[in-house]
Amino acid sequence: MPALTLTYFDFDGGRGEPARLALAIGGIPVEDRRIALKDWPELKASMPFQVLPVLDVDGRRITQCNTINRYVGKLADLYPGDAWQAALCDETMDAVEDIGTQIGVTIGMTDEAERKAARERLAGGPIPMFLARLAAQLGDRGGVYFADGRLTVADLKVFVWIRHLRSGNLDHVPRDLVDRTAPLLVQHFEHVNAESGVASYYAKRRAAATA
Repeated sequence: MPALTLTYFDFDGGRGEPARLALAIGGIPVEDRRIALKDWPELKASMPFQVLPVLDVDGRRITQCNTINRYVGKLADLYPGDAWQAALCDETMDAVEDIGTQIGVTIGMTDEAERKAARERLAGGPIPMFLARLAAQLGDRGGVYFADGRLTVADLKVFVWIRHLRSGNLDHVPRDLVDRTAPLLVQHFEHVNAESGVASYYAKRRAAATA
């Protein structure tokens, strides 16, 4: 097994979280390098595309969150071997990345009125559209997993996004938007959340936070 270091921000969620979960589920040793937000400006220029996450593999570095998800997914047996099922997995991850990028643009907005208007626009159209389309795809594929009839990194990617939307931490996006728009994705979220590897990971995170 290669020596791995995953570098991402010091919070639970975001683009680096699916890879963290995949590695934990697979029992794969990794240095989980967490960067405080206050330290990011100093480190940004040293990153290949000035973004996180990045994954170091035996001293060699790869970037782009879904590329990292695919790589660690293969290591953890959470990525399909069949070409068609792999394409379905990729499609799901890329869809979440598309809408996540639109939401991400609002994070850097310093004008509160501008941010509010932008997020209300997203909550009124693009986010529900993506939720509904993802729910339809999940339903077409059996209603439990997005690809390969089993847990894959696609499920982890959707899980992390739904977790964020339902957390209430995204101002001006209703906390119950997912529940009202795509109840099947809520069922999917609860199913993934109950997976032993996922439940164990967050139990350890909670224990570390209170230690």
